[in-house]
Amino acid sequence: MLKLDTIDAPVPSRRAFLTGAAAGAVLLAFRLDLKGARAAEGSDALSKAPTQPNAFVRIATDDTVTVMIKHLDMGQGNTTGLATILADELDADWSQMRVAFAPADAKLYANLLMGPVQGTGGSTAIANSWFQLRKAGAAARAMLVAAAAEKWGVPAGEITVAKGVISHKSGKQARFGAFAEAAAAKPVPQEPRLKTPAEWTLIGGRVPRIDSVAKTDGTAIYSLDIRRPGQVTAVVAHPPRFGATVKAVDAEAAQGMPGVVGIVTIPTGVAVIARDTWSAMKAREALKVTWDDAAAETRSSDAILAEYRETARTPGLVASQAGDADAGIKGAAKVLEAEFAFPYLAHAAMEPLNATIERAADGSYDVYAGCQIQTVEQAVLAATLGVTNDKVRLHTQWAGGSFGRRATPGADYFAEAAAIVKAWDGKAPVHLVWTREDDMAGGYYRPQVYHTVKAGLDAKGQITGWRHAMVGKSIMIGSPFEAMLVKNGIDSTTVEGASDTPYALPAYRFEVHNAREGVPVLWWRSVGHTHTAHVMEVFIDELAHAAGADPVAYRLSLLTRAPRLSGVLRLAAEKSGWSQKPSEKGRGLGVAVHESFGSYVAMVADVTAGDSTAKVNRIVAAVDVGVAVNPDNVRAQVEGAVGFALSAVLRNRITLKDGVVQERNFDSYQPTRISEMPQVEVHIVPSDVAPTGIGEPGVPVLAPAIANAVFAATGQRLRSLPLDLSSLRGA
Repeated sequence: MLKLDTIDAPVPSRRAFLTGAAAGAVLLAFRLDLKGARAAEGSDALSKAPTQPNAFVRIATDDTVTVMIKHLDMGQGNTTGLATILADELDADWSQMRVAFAPADAKLYANLLMGPVQGTGGSTAIANSWFQLRKAGAAARAMLVAAAAEKWGVPAGEITVAKGVISHKSGKQARFGAFAEAAAAKPVPQEPRLKTPAEWTLIGGRVPRIDSVAKTDGTAIYSLDIRRPGQVTAVVAHPPRFGATVKAVDAEAAQGMPGVVGIVTIPTGVAVIARDTWSAMKAREALKVTWDDAAAETRSSDAILAEYRETARTPGLVASQAGDADAGIKGAAKVLEAEFAFPYLAHAAMEPLNATIERAADGSYDVYAGCQIQTVEQAVLAATLGVTNDKVRLHTQWAGGSFGRRATPGADYFAEAAAIVKAWDGKAPVHLVWTREDDMAGGYYRPQVYHTVKAGLDAKGQITGWRHAMVGKSIMIGSPFEAMLVKNGIDSTTVEGASDTPYALPAYRFEVHNAREGVPVLWWRSVGHTHTAHVMEVFIDELAHAAGADPVAYRLSLLTRAPRLSGVLRLAAEKSGWSQKPSEKGRGLGVAVHESFGSYVAMVADVTAGDSTAKVNRIVAAVDVGVAVNPDNVRAQVEGAVGFALSAVLRNRITLKDGVVQERNFDSYQPTRISEMPQVEVHIVPSDVAPTGIGEPGVPVLAPAIANAVFAATGQRLRSLPLDLSSLRGA
C-alpha cells in the first residue's frame, strides 16, 4: 500500500537541519595548514607519519599491486599520482598497478593536513601522502626482499628489485606474487630507506593515467551508475527560495502515477520515490507544494550587492595590517582607487549530486557515493539514520567532478538521502538523484564578494600605502568548523590571497565584512583566491602602468622576498615572449602571478579585444609545485583550470530574482566551448622540494591575466567579473 508520510513536528529550514545534524555529529579538531605543514621536506606532520604498508598496499598472488586511495578522485587524477609514488618506492612495474578507494577510517586514512579527518580538498592529496606512500612502498619492498632472502638463503643486500621482478646475482628471479604471502608475515620496517631523486624511475616521468582505459570503455563505475538489487530512485522538490519550508503538500495527483512507491516530507522538501528516475521526476511535477517563505531569502542578487557597497563604506574587521596605510596614502603623489564585484558561481560539475543507501539485515547501512570528506559524511549519515558510525559503510566511487560542491561541512545531500530512507518505510535501496536543475539551483555557491582598494604612489611610482576592504558571506561562519577555522571573526577562506600578500607593501590595512544573507555558500575551486587574486593582480597592474613601469618588472620589484613566485613570473614572461609585445591593433598581453595552496603559478594571456568582443588566443603558464610526480597530469590540470575558469571570466554568474535562482541549466550557465578554448602552454619549474598541489592553483591567475591583456589591447580597465565585454570599444 502506498502511503504519504509526513513529519508532524515543525520542519526546520533546510540549512538549519543540515548544519544542526552535522554539528551534533561531528566534533573534529579540523585544521587546514596548507602553507606550514607541507612546505618543508622535513616537516614532522608529514615525514614522521607512521609507516603503514598494510593500510596502503595489497600485493596479490596474481602479481597485481593495489594501492588503497584515501582520497576522492573526481577527475583530477590523484589516483595516478598516488599510485606512482608508491610504485616507484616499491620498484613495481606500472602495468601491474591497480587502485581501490579506501573505506571510511580516519585512524588509517586521515588527511595529514586536515587533522583526524579523512577527506579531499585544498589540493592536498599528493602533498599529504608524499612521505606516507613513499614509506609504505619502501617498507613493502623491504618485506618482499626479506621474504626472498629467507627463501633463497642469500643476504638481503644481494637482492635487487626492478619493474616488479626480484632478482639475485645467482640468477634466481621471482615476481612479487610469489612472495606476497611470505612478505606479509615479515616485520614492518619503521624507517625504510627512501630513494634519492636520482633513483626514481616513475616519479617525474610519464605514465599512462591509471583510470584512462576504464573511463574510456565505460567500465569505470560512478555513483550515478550504482544499481543495487531492488533499488528505487528518489528525487526531491526543494523550495525555490533558500530558507523556505514546507507548509502544505497535495500529493493526490502524484500518488497514483505509474512507478511511484512513496512520497515523504523531509526537512529539505518533499521526496518522491519511484521505480525509476523518469517516473520519480514526472510525479514530482504533479506535486502541489505550498512553501512558507517567512524565513526565506527574498532579495535579488543585485540588492544584496548594493548592500555590500554600503557596508564597504563602514569600518570592518582587520584581517591584517602593518604601518599606517592612511598616512601613506594621504602623503602620496598619486592616489588610485578601484572597486571589484564578483557574482555567485555554481560548481556545475558534469555529474549531478547523488547517493545510494542500502539497509542491511543487521540494521547497518551501505552507502555508495562520490565521498569527498568521508569522516563528516559517515558521521552525518549515522546521526541522521540514528545509528553509530560503525554501522555506516562508505563505498567511495569515481566522481564526475566536484570543484568543492561535494565537500559540504554538513554533508547536505548525504543527510537528505538518509532522511528519505528514515522517513520511508520501504525496504529497497534508495538512490537519491539530483537533476541538473536541482544541482544548479540547489544552493552552495562561490560567495558573491565586493572589494574596494585604494593605494598611493610616490613620485617614483613606489607604493606608499594600501587600503583594502572586502564584503562577502563567510563560508565557515555558521558551519560546524567555525570554532576551529574562524578567528576573531576572520574567515581565512574569505581573505586568503590578499591579507597575506607576498608583495612588499610598506603600509597596508586589509579589512573584511561578514555579510549576512540566506544564500548558502561554499568553497569553489581555489576558494577565496578566486576573487582575491583577481583584485590584487589587476590593481597591481594599474599601479604599474600609473608608475610608467613594465608590469612584470614592477611585480618583481615587489617580490624580493618571494623567490619562487619571482621564478614562475620570470619563466612565464620568457616563454610568452613578453618583451616582444604584439604589433597587431587590438591585441595585447597581460600577466598575473599568485600563490595558492603552497603552489606558485604565473600566466601570460594573449588577447584580441575590442568592439564588445574578446578572444583569448594563448595562455602561457609557469608553475612551481615542488616535485612534479606526474608532469603530464600537472599540465592537464592547468589546462583544465583554464577551461574551467574561462567561462566565469567571460559570462557566468548565478543571479537571484526575488530570492529565486534564475540560471538552472547549461543553456543559461554555459561552460567553456571548444571554440573558445585558447592554446595553453604549461612550463614546470624543476624542483626537489616536496610536492604541493595543482588541482586548484591554476584557476586564480587566469582572470586577472586576461583582464590585464584586455587593458593592454584596448586601454580600458574591466575590473569586475564576468568581464563586461559590451563596454569595450575598438582600440
